[in-house]
Amino acid sequence: MTDNSIGDEIVTKFLANTCRLRPRPSKRAVQAAVMCAAVASYHPQQDADAEYIPTITGSVAEFYIEPMLPHVGDVDIMHHINSRLAIPRGHPPPRQLPAEFHDYVKVGEIIDSHWPGYVYLKFRYLLTKCVDNDSYSAIKYDTQLYMTVTHNFKLKFEAHGPARMPPRLDKNHLSMDLVPCVRCLSWPSQAAGWSSRHRNYEWPDSATVDRVVSNGCDVVGVVHRQCRQDKLMSRFQWRLSFSRTESVLLNSWTPVQQIVYHLLRVYMKSEQLTESANNSQVRKLNNYHIKTLMLWACELKPKSKSWWTVDFSVIKICVGLFHTLAVWLTETRLPHYFISSCNLVDESLDLEMIANRLLLIDNDCLSSWLVDDYIRQSVRVCPESISQLFDEVGTKTKIENAISAVVSWRLNAAIRDLFSVFYFAEFQITSGVSVHSLSPWSCMCWMNELSKIDVHLSMFFSAIAFLHVVKEIKRRGLLKNLIMSLSVITNQLIVSSNYYNELTFSLLSKVLTLIGKCDSPADRNTAELVELLQQSAVELLTTFRRSMARDTSPVATVVTTDFEAIYAYKCGDYQRCLQLSTQNIRTVWNCVNMTDICTYMYPELIQLLDDDIVSLTALTLIVNPACRYLRRYVSIIQLTLSLYLMTQCQLKLRHSLTSLAQTLDYIEVAQRRILAADWTLDQLTVKLAEHKLLTYITTRNNIHRHN
Repeated sequence: MTDNSIGDEIVTKFLANTCRLRPRPSKRAVQAAVMCAAVASYHPQQDADAEYIPTITGSVAEFYIEPMLPHVGDVDIMHHINSRLAIPRGHPPPRQLPAEFHDYVKVGEIIDSHWPGYVYLKFRYLLTKCVDNDSYSAIKYDTQLYMTVTHNFKLKFEAHGPARMPPRLDKNHLSMDLVPCVRCLSWPSQAAGWSSRHRNYEWPDSATVDRVVSNGCDVVGVVHRQCRQDKLMSRFQWRLSFSRTESVLLNSWTPVQQIVYHLLRVYMKSEQLTESANNSQVRKLNNYHIKTLMLWACELKPKSKSWWTVDFSVIKICVGLFHTLAVWLTETRLPHYFISSCNLVDESLDLEMIANRLLLIDNDCLSSWLVDDYIRQSVRVCPESISQLFDEVGTKTKIENAISAVVSWRLNAAIRDLFSVFYFAEFQITSGVSVHSLSPWSCMCWMNELSKIDVHLSMFFSAIAFLHVVKEIKRRGLLKNLIMSLSVITNQLIVSSNYYNELTFSLLSKVLTLIGKCDSPADRNTAELVELLQQSAVELLTTFRRSMARDTSPVATVVTTDFEAIYAYKCGDYQRCLQLSTQNIRTVWNCVNMTDICTYMYPELIQLLDDDIVSLTALTLIVNPACRYLRRYVSIIQLTLSLYLMTQCQLKLRHSLTSLAQTLDYIEVAQRRILAADWTLDQLTVKLAEHKLLTYITTRNNIHRHN
């Protein structure tokens, strides 16, 4: 459609102006954090005292750009057991371990297999933590036993190659790959040459190399393709993994390098040159081959005018790398970036076909694909009025105008997208805490991972966790595990005390003092603790709402006192609740999107409401248990909740019939607007409020007539 120079200019402008750099909270990051915490909440079946230590890897951890065209297909979570450790062959047993490790650690020595990069783990030592200090003593195993690759992961995840994937609850959720591994704190001897080899262009720099080497590697439960049918090797063979290292290296890339890597992956997938779930029988390349190509290119290509600069030619770079890959495939060699003896391609791949296809790619071919395919796919997320601009773009001017419109929309959409992430995060965190049990380690994981995204998300989690503990106290009492979890959360919150007011800090300090007195059942004042936890939760939730309102105010109307109103009602302060609810209704009444903000009716939050709402929610779950996993079935929007609270408060305060009639008018209008949104629990709640009002008004009128 356009000559190459125009295409290059258009694509460069489009990518440079629409790829966000280090975006604010994203849905993929939130989902990865929630899954990390879910993994941390379970214990290995073979060692109930041990913990799973999760780490986010893969595309979510590697990309800091956010193109318009989605570029993350799933979330990769590696998890190792803290009672297992790998060491390079011949290394002495470690005397010091990070705090995450168990008091008893079984150590496997890394033994090479006949396939480079694939190894076995032979049990060599049992480490025992000394009582009087943090060091470990070692006992040598006199055995020929090897670690198996089977991890009896308790979650009911679907098997998917070496990983285990939880089911996707809806199309908006990324799939999950959960990969079991064994941690190796030392850099493996198989990759010894990587850190010392000469680099002409100083990438990665010495500081990054030192950081990478000091972080060691992992050994993942992956068997070589040609050994999968062997019953013995399929149980005991592992693969060296450098996923942590790759995340560090890719995050040190320039935006240009990340954009090029993204485009290479998208093109190879769209042209069916990489493997996919729909074409699993054909041996083709995969994303790791593309990543390896890019890692070598970043090390071997100079940062000159022709490579990796602001004035880059994305088309020329991509074409050059495709041709480099074609040459390597023709020569049947794609050297592993870390292990020099490992070749990532062999004759089992359709090398000739792929190489020939890659050699046919030229500037004109790639330019046409980028303009006619990549950009057109990207703009599908835009409003129709903007995406239609690409229907007739026969001239350079028309294309530039269309791209300018997209760039403008993309910039303006940033706040809207941020609001969408907060909305998404509320549901993910609430449902995650409710579904998965809390433990001290999972609480630490929740707090750490969410704080990396946005500190206010960790506050929201803390509030839901406090309410979860209250629920558990009422069910089973104040168990030791709950005390330890509260201690982790409260200490973490106090460290971040500059984010909230004096009242919140005072409440948290009192919580910390109370749980410090819980050494024996006789010292446990659960009634006072429950009240403090509920108050603290409401204050944290209100702080979260205020943060959300401040950051998203141009695109969304966020009521910040809905949790205060709920708590006032629970405490019997009906006048305060009525005042707040009336104010909240006025705030959201004329909003275009009334269903933007809601409260999720999971047990943690529903305990703050009355028995009628509890019963109503329970009925929806009895009719359809799957409702608990879908947002629109377990949520009540701010307008509905405020109308219900207003109704209840007016009835308890015995307001005039005129006042009640006005509330009925509000309800009648709200019913029509909620009906259009098809939110089940909202419709039922509004009908309940209407029924209460009509019953009360009818009774009052009957009494008045008889008198």
